[in-house]
Amino acid sequence: QVQLVESGGGLVQAGGSLRLSCAASGRTFSSYAMGWFRQAPGKEREFVAAISWSGGSTYYADSVKGRFTISRDNAKNTVYLQMNSLKPEDTAVYYCAAKNPTTEVVTTEYEYDYWGQGTQVTVSS
Repeated sequence: QVQLVESGGGLVQAGGSLRLSCAASGRTFSSYAMGWFRQAPGKEREFVAAISWSGGSTYYADSVKGRFTISRDNAKNTVYLQMNSLKPEDTAVYYCAAKNPTTEVVTTEYEYDYWGQGTQVTVSS
């Protein structure tokens, strides 16, 4: 079992930056693929970014490419999402997700096995 706890959300003006963190429990964190998803009010949850177990491969949604960066520190059992040049349309609850040991980068929601509780990001115009 893996528990995920997100932090770092908040209120920021358009053009600003935030860094989200997701701390994971468990001794096998380094073997999990990790991802970030988000859900805006009235919308379905959508993929944001994903990273492979080693951090060597990453993948981004077109809407955040060039502005967001996903990274991980396996020694700290933590995955990060650096968000720059934020826009009002980035406002959402952001969720961290983990997939049981795999070497792949995983971008589809249903493939993930564990989810955090989410952290709110609000971008004002």
